[in-house]
Amino acid sequence: MEKIDVGILGATGVVGQQLVALLERHPWFRVAWLAASERSAGKTYGDLAWRLPSRIPADAAPLRVAPLEALDSAPSLLFSALDASVAGEAETAFAASGRLVVSNARNHRMDPLVPLLIPEVNPDHLALLDAQRRARGWTTGGIVTNPNCATVVVAMVLAALRQFQPARVLVTTLQALSGAGYPGVASLDAVGNVIPYIGGGEEEKIETETLKLLGRIENGAVRDAGMVVSAQTTRVPVPDGHTAVMSFELSARPSIEEVAAALAAFTSEPQASALPTAPEKPIVVHAAQDRPQPRLDAAFGGGMPVHCGRIRRCPVLGYKLVALGHNVIRGAAGAALLNAELIVARSRSAGAEPDRGAVSLASARDIETQTR
Repeated sequence: MEKIDVGILGATGVVGQQLVALLERHPWFRVAWLAASERSAGKTYGDLAWRLPSRIPADAAPLRVAPLEALDSAPSLLFSALDASVAGEAETAFAASGRLVVSNARNHRMDPLVPLLIPEVNPDHLALLDAQRRARGWTTGGIVTNPNCATVVVAMVLAALRQFQPARVLVTTLQALSGAGYPGVASLDAVGNVIPYIGGGEEEKIETETLKLLGRIENGAVRDAGMVVSAQTTRVPVPDGHTAVMSFELSARPSIEEVAAALAAFTSEPQASALPTAPEKPIVVHAAQDRPQPRLDAAFGGGMPVHCGRIRRCPVLGYKLVALGHNVIRGAAGAALLNAELIVARSRSAGAEPDRGAVSLASARDIETQTR
């Protein structure tokens, strides 16, 4: 199969650069177009500051960065790593022009017509694309989002335990510095310190996005999961890797051994379809009492698995554990990439094979039929 041309909105930021790096040897996609703000537009990508430890991919370096207004030159499949201050209008404009936008930004996540997607958790929510297009008069365009970087960790754990009916969840996060972007948190604020507040509605994102992710499609809309999530978020002096310390109530009251087994056995459509970015095991369960740790575990498996450890009894809610995920990969760039792979894989299985210049996606009705 000839590779599909893709573009990246916000290609110069931390998440945008991570997308460029992840796509360098991707078997399905090829970076053909990059766009960014006025500060970078018109410049050659290789001449801009590269902040990852790897070298800038040779295929991306000579590309000239387009302005965000260059709608007509963009390929049909776009990844958005734009800042929320500009993402809302820009993503809508590209979607209205016929592009499918797979977004990391928060702007459209809670829109009832926009899929908020983790492929292992709620692949059936792609059915919202059909309603989105009808409501907005779009033929091929659309917006699909991935959740907040800490929400991914929490939602993956709860999805693996859905059979036990999660009812109440209390989570405190210890979030890495890279989650603040670049230049991020000032060094004198971060070093040797814990900052007990993250702005931008971080706690509210975990509390609301988790319910949508674990909700069900009913009558063409998402019905939120029937649980309560309470979150506290902190920033800690760790480069990469968000840790979530979770206590939760499970209505079915399984044993600790059953909880651990369900987490370890968790698998879903990305694994069954062998999507290129999907980890073999979405959740890695650690037996050692001092794991998971960001330094030792965040980058394992290309940064795509979620790690769980210290699974034990909680005297208040019944169960508690420590979970960890790589915030820039599983929580951002890798999440968007896996979302796009799921969309393309489902299009192929529905008989709408995409070519290198366009992504012709199956209708949501076809997709919904496949997931019943």
